[in-house]
Amino acid sequence: MTGTKPQLAEWDDGWSLETASPLAHLLHALNQPLTGLQCSLELADSGPRRTEEYVRVVREALDLTARMRVLVDAVRELVDACQPCSEDFEVVSLDEVLRDTVEELGPVARAQGTQICIVINALLRVRAPRCGLATLMFRFLESALSMTRQGSILKIAAAAQSETASLAISWQPRAPLEHSPFSRQELGLMIARAGWARLGAEWKQELTGGETTCAVRMPLANVAAK
Repeated sequence: MTGTKPQLAEWDDGWSLETASPLAHLLHALNQPLTGLQCSLELADSGPRRTEEYVRVVREALDLTARMRVLVDAVRELVDACQPCSEDFEVVSLDEVLRDTVEELGPVARAQGTQICIVINALLRVRAPRCGLATLMFRFLESALSMTRQGSILKIAAAAQSETASLAISWQPRAPLEHSPFSRQELGLMIARAGWARLGAEWKQELTGGETTCAVRMPLANVAAK
């Protein structure tokens, strides 16, 4: 059963996908490693140097290139997330997709010593592309899990609130991430955020009491069809 895509929602902090603000931030972030790479290569080319100095420059260049690759990959994914969805929207059980994703990530959580606590209090049928929703849910939970402090709990709560499906994920952040706020983990969460917006969902993120919470709300299927 196909349906009409819900109207695209704007972010709660004032920017929408159309403004491409996250994309602008990523492109700006590319300037630092790109400039550093250029400086390293110019230094190596400025005159004869000892072998260990060339080795150091090459290592720095490789580190900077790896950093740029992470950012370029994020730019590509973000651009893809901003494109109109090509899949048909159909009625999908959000709670079922959530349970399947938690089960899939179970081994990862156990390996890093993190417990996943999930509470679902209703059947949550929404209109979304089935495969796209599963991929998005995995990226969303995987990113949150990767930022969760080892030995703590990743809390997931899904519920029906009025005419919307609500999904909230909370975690205690691990130590400051390398290259924050453009770490691989944070970039994954940014891309997931863009994916939810493409499905017409609203997003809210906050840090309270040392715990980060990301909440997503989208219309239930009977509401989206109106």
